[in-house]
Amino acid sequence: MFNKKAKPYTELLGKTNRIVEGTIIKGDIISKADFRLDGELIGNFESTGKLVIGPAGSVTGDIICNNADIEGKFNGNIQVTEVLNVKSKASINGEVTVGKLSVEPGADFSASCVMKINVKNLYITDGRETEQKKTS
Repeated sequence: MFNKKAKPYTELLGKTNRIVEGTIIKGDIISKADFRLDGELIGNFESTGKLVIGPAGSVTGDIICNNADIEGKFNGNIQVTEVLNVKSKASINGEVTVGKLSVEPGADFSASCVMKINVKNLYITDGRETEQKKTS
C-alpha cells in the first residue's frame, strides 16, 4: 500500500568523508558515500555518491561518480552520471563525460566534453565495478 523508497546508502551513513587541506594521498579511493576533498589526490576516485573538490583541493587521475562540484584543480578523465558543477575558481583539464554540465563564468575549463543522456550507472561492490544502463 505504501511504497517507501529505500534510502540511499549515503543517507544511511549520515556522514561525508573528508580529506583536509595539507593532506596528500597517492593511490585510489573507492567510497559509497559522499566525499569532500580539500587536500590532494594523486590517483583515481570512484563513488556512487557526490564528490566535492574544495578550493584548495586537487585531483590528478580519473574520477567516476554520480554528482560532482569542483572548485579546485582537476587533471584527468571524469565521468559524472548526473550533474557536474564547475565553480568559478575551478581548473579542469582532460576529458569530461557528464549527464548535465554547469560551468560558472571565470572557470578554466580546458577539456573535451561529452554530454550523454544514457550515461552508465556504475555501482561499486566489494571493489568491483558493475554496470547498469540508465533509462530515460
